[in-house]
Amino acid sequence: MELWPGAWTALLLLLLLLLSTLWFCSSSAKYFMKMAFYNGWILFLAILAIPVCAVRGRNVENMKILRLLLLHVKYLYGIRVEVRGAHHFPPTQPYVVVSNHQSSLDLLGMMEVLPDRCVPIAKRELLWAGSAGLACWLAGVIFIDRKRTGDAISVMSEVAQTLLTQDVRVWVFPEGTRNHNGSMLPFKRGAFHLAVQAQVPIIPIVMSSYQDFYSKKERRFTSGRCQVRVLPPVPTEGLTPDDVPALADRVRHSMLTIFREISTDGLGGGDCLKKPGGAGEARL
Repeated sequence: MELWPGAWTALLLLLLLLLSTLWFCSSSAKYFMKMAFYNGWILFLAILAIPVCAVRGRNVENMKILRLLLLHVKYLYGIRVEVRGAHHFPPTQPYVVVSNHQSSLDLLGMMEVLPDRCVPIAKRELLWAGSAGLACWLAGVIFIDRKRTGDAISVMSEVAQTLLTQDVRVWVFPEGTRNHNGSMLPFKRGAFHLAVQAQVPIIPIVMSSYQDFYSKKERRFTSGRCQVRVLPPVPTEGLTPDDVPALADRVRHSMLTIFREISTDGLGGGDCLKKPGGAGEARL
């Protein structure tokens, strides 16, 4: 049975009324609608990026196009991103960026501070994420199958050569997965092995807690502020694979100290975390 045009209009109005009611009456519904739009909008932007990036083919320079298209997303959600320490990026040499990983919103902070010729290392599943996966592939994103250790090691060895021969920087989330608990998970050591193998510096980047405006557990997503802190480079010249565990622990401790600091100073993260115990805690 076909519906009259007027019936379709009535159904559309009814749907809009239902969505509007849920938006104003249910914070959980508002959270899901915001996240659905966030993911859908990124997929749409990727569709716009694909034909432009395809002119060059797979090329790290295409990351500039993705960054340009994504920079406005923070304004749609009323999120202010403040960057400090950007002068710590080495101007000419390759390096490995390591950053904490809280949620898919990390993309906003990443695009705000992403250096030239820098691409993320991502899990291979992202490659199959529709238009976003194809756009990332065209932008030179490096995909790793974390379930196959042998393949991951092989890819890391290739990346080490690419860093040195093509002046590329890479961005790694050493926690390995998103962490919503307001702290940092133990770091996996792949990024640190990569930096030591290539003998390039590590640039730690810390994003303050999102807890005052975003919580997956509480189904809450409002406007807010996030601080992105770029820490001084950590040199790896002369280090060997035996030094990697201590290097990873030292970098994580320094990042965690800064994370607690910037998540309690009113510039990002509110007062959801307790300040670290003493003024003498080590930092980079």
